[in-house]
Amino acid sequence: MSKKQSSHPSRREFLQNTGQVAAASALVSVATPRVHAGEDNTIRLALIGCGGRGTGAVVNALRVQQGPVKLVAMADVFDQRLQSSLSSIKGNEEFSDRIDVPQDRQFIGFDAYQKAMDCLRPGDVAIFTTPLVFRWVHFDYAIQKRLNVFMEKPLTADGPTSRRMLDLAVQSREKNLKVGVGLMSRHQRSLQQLAQRIHQGEIGDIVTMRAYRMTGPIGSAFSTKWPGDPSELLWQIQRFHSFIWASGGSFSDFMIHVIDHCCWMKDAWPVKAQALGGRHYREDDVDQNFDSYSVEYTFDDGAKLIADGRNIAGCEPIYKSYAHGTKGSAVVSKAGDCGSPSSIYTGQSPDSSKKIWESVTPPGEKSPYDNEWVALVNAIRNDQPYNEAERGVMASVATSLGRAAAHSGQEITFDELLNSEVEYAPDADKWTMDSPPPVKSDEEGKYPIPMPGMIGPQEYMA
Repeated sequence: MSKKQSSHPSRREFLQNTGQVAAASALVSVATPRVHAGEDNTIRLALIGCGGRGTGAVVNALRVQQGPVKLVAMADVFDQRLQSSLSSIKGNEEFSDRIDVPQDRQFIGFDAYQKAMDCLRPGDVAIFTTPLVFRWVHFDYAIQKRLNVFMEKPLTADGPTSRRMLDLAVQSREKNLKVGVGLMSRHQRSLQQLAQRIHQGEIGDIVTMRAYRMTGPIGSAFSTKWPGDPSELLWQIQRFHSFIWASGGSFSDFMIHVIDHCCWMKDAWPVKAQALGGRHYREDDVDQNFDSYSVEYTFDDGAKLIADGRNIAGCEPIYKSYAHGTKGSAVVSKAGDCGSPSSIYTGQSPDSSKKIWESVTPPGEKSPYDNEWVALVNAIRNDQPYNEAERGVMASVATSLGRAAAHSGQEITFDELLNSEVEYAPDADKWTMDSPPPVKSDEEGKYPIPMPGMIGPQEYMA
């Protein structure tokens, strides 16, 4: 793969070449299903990455009512996690006749993804819910096998893997593969209604947006010393939120939804970011995260997005997003990543007396997690264009841009991040159970952490 600067895309070139396709793909209509390419009409699933999100993705897929869907293979590096996931899915009587994963289709190890996808036929669906470091590895193999894909966010944490994923996205589109990405805000009906109104100019030109995910400690973001078992690599995979190479760290994994849907409202990606953050009260922790972040993104027209993240117990919880325009303002997500209802106001504060519109939940509406699977399966069965891979990469780059700006203490442009040569976990496609981790602990059991202003544009010293 070439790493010449002249071959690297810019944000502007990407937008010119691909356009903003998310709204169209998310709103795809339901038509009469066609017969699935193959010996019958069943869409087979292989789950690669059997944690909580992977288990949930299978449940969402099996709920789709547009023809038969069946889980036939599973893969992970931890057998206990695979067994727990399979037991959880089997425990739902609603799906008992759609789970067919015997022992010989349960695969463990770093090559397990290949074995699981080898159980599928062209046109079936591979689900990728491992830590993001493996996303390009698994996507590449799925394209070779001509499989449709659903993959969890974020997709990348650095420039080289982002460019690799953009290349793979083009390949998948050329092969007419359908690709869903787990940025479910784009499939929340209230946000779809609001995006349409904002894009039609109802609040004027967006000047400022605000996005917050300020909670207590969550996930595996904070870690104490490696206990010595399992291997250091496997332990880091278990604690993936603690390591930039595995997840993009807490900022990328936790903030991407609100950042992505604000960029959707703006109908643009930021051109640069400057930020700050820090670690507090955590002398014994060895992870690579800050526990507070504040990022100022700037768009091409000068508009701003302020994205604040915090993982500190006892502080004021704020988890929502807003858009402010020249004619009014909007509550984008009332609560959480995409909480209903969305609403529009004549002024710049969400005062009920100034509310002029509120989203309406359609009768029988499902969750956005279900909606994204309905859209993907519909596109497969009706052979409709549907590929969220490129947009998922751009959302991941935008989020990494804010993280890198905070960790380095430098203003960074979108194109600088996308074209960076720093790859946090090279050769992830060659790992085995005996491979060393991308970052190793020192004699005190600690890992390199960001030190803004002390090590230049880097996020940490390797």
